[in-house]
Amino acid sequence: MTTPVEKPRAAAAKAVEVPVDTGSLYEKRRKIQVRSVSGRFNKWRWAMFFLTQLLFYGLCWIDWNGRQAVLFHLVERKFYIFGLVLWPQDVIYLAVLLVLAAYALFLVTAIGGRLFCGYACPQTVYTEIFMWIERFVEGERPARMKLDAQPMNARKFRLRATKHLLWLLLALWTGFTLVGYFTPIKELVAAVPTLSFGPWEWFWILFYAGFLYMQAGFLREQVCKYMCPYARFQGVMFDPDTLIIGYDPERGEPRGAKRKGAAAAKTGDCIDCGICVQVCPTGIDIRKGLQYECIACAKCIDGCDEVMDKLGSPRGLIRYSTENAMAQKFGPSEILSHLVRPRILLYGFILAAIVAGTAWSLATRTPLKVDVLRDRGALSREADDGRIENAYTLQIMNTDEQAHRFAISVDGLEGIDIVGDRIVEVNGASALTVPLTVLVEPPPGLKGAQTIHFEIRAPYDEKLSVREKATFYLP
Repeated sequence: MTTPVEKPRAAAAKAVEVPVDTGSLYEKRRKIQVRSVSGRFNKWRWAMFFLTQLLFYGLCWIDWNGRQAVLFHLVERKFYIFGLVLWPQDVIYLAVLLVLAAYALFLVTAIGGRLFCGYACPQTVYTEIFMWIERFVEGERPARMKLDAQPMNARKFRLRATKHLLWLLLALWTGFTLVGYFTPIKELVAAVPTLSFGPWEWFWILFYAGFLYMQAGFLREQVCKYMCPYARFQGVMFDPDTLIIGYDPERGEPRGAKRKGAAAAKTGDCIDCGICVQVCPTGIDIRKGLQYECIACAKCIDGCDEVMDKLGSPRGLIRYSTENAMAQKFGPSEILSHLVRPRILLYGFILAAIVAGTAWSLATRTPLKVDVLRDRGALSREADDGRIENAYTLQIMNTDEQAHRFAISVDGLEGIDIVGDRIVEVNGASALTVPLTVLVEPPPGLKGAQTIHFEIRAPYDEKLSVREKATFYLP
């Protein structure tokens, strides 16, 4: 039984009771059914898609000097890029390639925002291809939304099964092609009838196919919004003169349906049709301003331009522009003049310098590499004739694609001589191991480690030579 004193306390406690929020910490994903759109930017995007996929799916089938033109052969530990053969010792070129890619991305982003994301990123490209398959099988946006709302029946099962089968076939072929750059593609094709792939080949084909199927078929915009780090740090590469996709609020606001007479003057050019949102692959409303989810695909520009054409209004309500151009109403020539600024010049200069240095290095690169390995089992030995001998192994690598003959000589100590092959022939793009014994009369007054040099030279080409330092031990 509640006493009169307890009743006010209970009422007060009930009044200040705070409801517990049991909602999720993360926004629930809503499925985005993208509306198809046509226009100049969409044509450019598909042209880039065709170009990138033609290179990816086609390069591995091109032959060059009786081998695959582009092959990163892990078993042989050699990278073939047309006439260029790179060995593990050339890993510096891989580092340079990564630096080039980074600076090129910085330059493109500083000039035109996320153009790479919208036109060449593999996630965007394959998502677009998967969505094209989806439209081909299930129809346009209204038909797909209607299909989503239906309960499962024979027709829906048939359409979904067809779509997923085509997705899986494309994903498997893509994984197969990727592995074809590391194992000769013709060897992989020969192994298809019996499925006699190696363990690592099976792993990477299925691994890459599985991730492609998942990310382009299901995750889609989630990858761009939550998984891709580029979306997070792109802001530091933007400035007010970076080209972005923007909505012109002065021209578009207030939104509303077009009316006749005096009422027409009270509304802007935006009729609030929502086309720009329906065509966006990440589901954002570009009219709210620049957002990190925007991948600069320009679909909203094409969609809005179609609406403006139908209304008889000028294009460009949504357009490529810059923050300064929007605020100060720059014309095209003024926008272009502001694109050339110190950071662009700096990125361009560094990129040009790296490209020039790499090109010079490759052009003057000697297609001969030599590693000298000394026998560590014994510092030195005394031969039957009283001379001191040291044992070595020379690893001679011919990075050219034609065979070469090389003469081996040694100097550095008086009377030094070689026991073993002095003339060797190394096949194109291969290595040869040459065991050698070096002998010398014990020089008076010399003990311990002495510096000598091996010289490997092609007799018919003075430029094709390498001089390597080694150590000779005297007792």
